[in-house]
Amino acid sequence: MTRFTYSKLSHFLKTCSSRPPPFRAAAEIKAGTCCCVHLKRFQSSDSRALQDRQKQQMARGLPKQKPVAGVKQVIVVASGKGGVGKSTTAVNLALAIMANDASRSVGLLDADVYGPSIPKLMNLTGHPQLTDNNLMIPLTNYGIPCMSMGFLVEDTAPIVWRGLMVMSAIERLLRQVHWGSLDYLVVDMPPGTGDVQLSITQNIPVAGAVIVSTPQDIALLDARRGAEMFKKVNVPVLGLVENMSVFQCPKCNHQTHIFGSEGARRLAETLGVTFLGDVPLHLNIRQTSDMGQPVVVSAPDSSEAKAYLKVASAVLQRLQEVS
Repeated sequence: MTRFTYSKLSHFLKTCSSRPPPFRAAAEIKAGTCCCVHLKRFQSSDSRALQDRQKQQMARGLPKQKPVAGVKQVIVVASGKGGVGKSTTAVNLALAIMANDASRSVGLLDADVYGPSIPKLMNLTGHPQLTDNNLMIPLTNYGIPCMSMGFLVEDTAPIVWRGLMVMSAIERLLRQVHWGSLDYLVVDMPPGTGDVQLSITQNIPVAGAVIVSTPQDIALLDARRGAEMFKKVNVPVLGLVENMSVFQCPKCNHQTHIFGSEGARRLAETLGVTFLGDVPLHLNIRQTSDMGQPVVVSAPDSSEAKAYLKVASAVLQRLQEVS
């Protein structure tokens, strides 16, 4: 086996720059869609023929979805805004799925190329090894195989790449990894609704999306945009998770809703999607995350861990409903 490093990946992506990109950039997709909408305004009498031609053009413009080898279902964990605890939720969700049923195999993909968090949260360091077929072997901890750009760069090294190189990197993190046989692949998405989100959802079949938000109004605005984006690309929204829902004083047990109260629950009702549960703002979650010992495995009997277990059960139930 050989090591797969950042320099090798960067060189490989540059040598592939002359090839058609594996993912179509969002700008390309939007341009095609706008063109079809524009044509619709000038429909002739033979509108049915025009609509058929539009559908054919759209079919040629969108990439064909191809499953990730060895993965049965892909769950994306997303948020419209950064800093709402999406990565922490993704890690504990993956662990909670496995904790609820040890027979399930779960993997974790860090799709946030510019700001990878999974190596720190899962207490993993080092470079992935390569198989004889030049597939990267995920690094594993707590029984979860993980892949992240953070394994290919130094901790403080910035990723200074343009969009097409990022798309190529995501493609290889998906396709050129020996995931083995997984029941679920949990994908920690970058914040926002940009190229990475569109590319992943349009190039691989996604079983469903989990939207993470705090109860704060400003976070809920972006969470709504994220949910609407998934609806537009025909990805089922499994539901919303309200993170940092309430702070309980460790001395007097008084509860304070620092970021507001039940905002994600109200948004879920407005959007007509499921409210998957809430996770408190707790010192234990922050400490265990910083130590690379997620609360679901380090304190499985705590109320915080039980909150993640409840969310995981709701996610699996929703997967059964939409599949």
